[in-house]
Amino acid sequence: MAGSSVLTLRLDPKLKRQLDRLSRATSRSRSFVAAEAIREYVALNQWQIEETTKALSQADDGDFASERDVQRTLTKWMRRAR
Repeated sequence: MAGSSVLTLRLDPKLKRQLDRLSRATSRSRSFVAAEAIREYVALNQWQIEETTKALSQADDGDFASERDVQRTLTKWMRRAR
């Protein structure tokens, strides 16, 4: 595969069996399924880090919700929970 590299990792036997079952069920190679799982994991964690960094920057700038805004949001969600 052009533009790819090899990564070796250790999996516990149960996880390897689950990976093998998923691979067979989706008619994909074990490598494809593992690479897709890693790709999704990295994307999710990258998104979380970026959002956390943005939020910290906003907090450093003093950009907070007012107490009134927080109360409105809580009231809205409490009504929906009922």
